[in-house]
Amino acid sequence: MSESVLVYKGKEIAAYGFGDSHPFGIDRHGVFHAELEKEGLADIVDFGHPRAALIDELALFHTPEYIDKVSRMSAVGKGWLDDGDTPAVKGIYDAAAAVVGAVLCAVDELMHGNHKRAFVPIAGLHHAARNRAAGFCVFNDCGIAVEYLRKTFGLKRIAYVDIDAHHGDGVFYGFEDDPDLIFADIHEDGRFLYPGTGHAHETGKGRAKGTKLNIPVAAGADDEEFLEAWDRVETYIDANRPEFILMQCGADSLEGDPITHLCWTEEAHAHAAASLCRLAQKHCQGRIIGTGGGGYNRHNLARAWTRVVRSFIET
Repeated sequence: MSESVLVYKGKEIAAYGFGDSHPFGIDRHGVFHAELEKEGLADIVDFGHPRAALIDELALFHTPEYIDKVSRMSAVGKGWLDDGDTPAVKGIYDAAAAVVGAVLCAVDELMHGNHKRAFVPIAGLHHAARNRAAGFCVFNDCGIAVEYLRKTFGLKRIAYVDIDAHHGDGVFYGFEDDPDLIFADIHEDGRFLYPGTGHAHETGKGRAKGTKLNIPVAAGADDEEFLEAWDRVETYIDANRPEFILMQCGADSLEGDPITHLCWTEEAHAHAAASLCRLAQKHCQGRIIGTGGGGYNRHNLARAWTRVVRSFIET
């Protein structure tokens, strides 16, 4: 097994975006990789290259009708895949399938023992529901990865941890009644920020009641408040003893993001990544994948994601 961290790179995932005027532009991939190079980390990681996810893989989480809708609208390149956040730009199906494929490639690498840790910068599209797009997210690579780990490798207990400023509603509601999906999410209070969900009382349904942890924090929350919340997440994940950890590392929780209101620094991301690496060593044979998620201040996302990769290397 290589002890190097696997980082995904390629024009296929770089193409995921909605134009220069949209917050989710295609420059995000290049900004991150430039920062990785600047920090001297590009020389000590292994680079992975994405493949396109197959329709059957997309269908592990999404409905066939929705997959077909994305394919058709992507070919035309007009209209919206949701109610006005996620444009059906030409080629978005292929780019979204590459994002999913990159995450599934990372899963394969870790499960086959080739690497222990991986990071996919253009991934973590946590708003997409099983039957629709939402919030700039076309296919939910996180939800697909959970189902893929179960079907392909027989894992049962998977932890999903989300520190994006926005609640990971597509994952939460996609597995709300699933007691084996260990879910923890620190996010800006949904009473004031899209998607308006993730309240503390939302802890799962039916047999899954009490298996989901939502921690909304107030606008303006800083690193001190993040660390207080993180202590609860770390205790929760440790107690649930997962077999695999998926970390959504959205950088829109850093101070200065144009569409959110939290005030964390990249130290929050570094701390969370290091903590989850230790838990992965304890419970998961080291297996953890980080996904970039949101982040619309380019400097912030470059710094935050690079700090995650550094923690994956050094912990």
